[in-house]
Amino acid sequence: MTTDTVGGVWTYSRGLASDLASAGVEVTLVTMGPRARTEERGRLERSGVRLIETDLALEWQDPEGRNVADASRVLAGLEAKLGPDVVHLNSFREASFGWHEPTVVVAHSCVNSWAQACRDTAWLEQPRWRLYTEHVGAALDVAQAWVCPSQSFHDVISELYRPRSRGTVIWNGIAPGDFVGKKQDRILAAGRLWDRAKNIEALAAAAYRLAWPVEVAGAADATPSASMTWLGHLPPEAIHTRLRHAAIFVSPALYEPFGLSVLEAAAAGCALVLSDIPTFRELWNEAAIFVDPADADALHSALADLCNEARERARLQRAAYEHSLTYSQTRMTSAYMKLYESLLPSKITMTPDDQIEVRA
Repeated sequence: MTTDTVGGVWTYSRGLASDLASAGVEVTLVTMGPRARTEERGRLERSGVRLIETDLALEWQDPEGRNVADASRVLAGLEAKLGPDVVHLNSFREASFGWHEPTVVVAHSCVNSWAQACRDTAWLEQPRWRLYTEHVGAALDVAQAWVCPSQSFHDVISELYRPRSRGTVIWNGIAPGDFVGKKQDRILAAGRLWDRAKNIEALAAAAYRLAWPVEVAGAADATPSASMTWLGHLPPEAIHTRLRHAAIFVSPALYEPFGLSVLEAAAAGCALVLSDIPTFRELWNEAAIFVDPADADALHSALADLCNEARERARLQRAAYEHSLTYSQTRMTSAYMKLYESLLPSKITMTPDDQIEVRA
């Protein structure tokens, strides 16, 4: 299984790999881009997952494909060494590397859909990004199966690239959270804040004059806003502690193919205030307040009202928590196991009793 160590893809990959290992599947997690943190390596090893770090470039950082030859060589060597039954790819281009075993491509995001959501598409006409688009389309066509984490994003990918096959929707999932009834008067946001799609500017504008403090966790390359408390990058344990104590979680994102940080907040019993985009509507309808991400005044009003309305806040906290149970890690892992098994040819082996046994 390939992965990167940035954001939700890393959370997803670690959870799925660990669950598969617990079910007796031999899993090798192969990273590209930045290396995992020391404590994360140890956690994976204890769960029975083998971790291999390659230092290969991330796909979206190499649209011209300058690193493709190296990536193909490295991954071909790993396939020959490890002998996997299924190759699970969490980015696109690697599907075209001529694997000997069935490949699954999971579409967590793509540059074209990101640009559309941010309404900034002119630069996609540059030759290097046209090449990127060709590579993504080819990968979806050559893979034995492709997956999206929400129906909304599946529809976007289908419209953009017109894959030959229909693809599959498997919602992301996490382990059950600990619902905390007693919360503190604080609002939390989290994510890659340097990413324009997170729309942190709208939250900064909405945070002025709120009665409660607004805390923001995540790496950022912008000057911190005086209207919010910037926490910087936090390890998963620290994020979960903040979520357990935050009464409200807010995400004004312009673009989210799934939104694992929202799921983690719901599992911790936060009331959700989310941007009114198709993914969030699909996943959190009737369990959140939805606000136009372009309307900072409406976001301010929604947050201010929720700070003042204890009964409605408690209702939303409970609704978010209960709905989070829909997106369980166990359910996600089971769906992927069924998908993997559907791609494996039946193998006939002889039992000690010389009876024929068919297994996937």
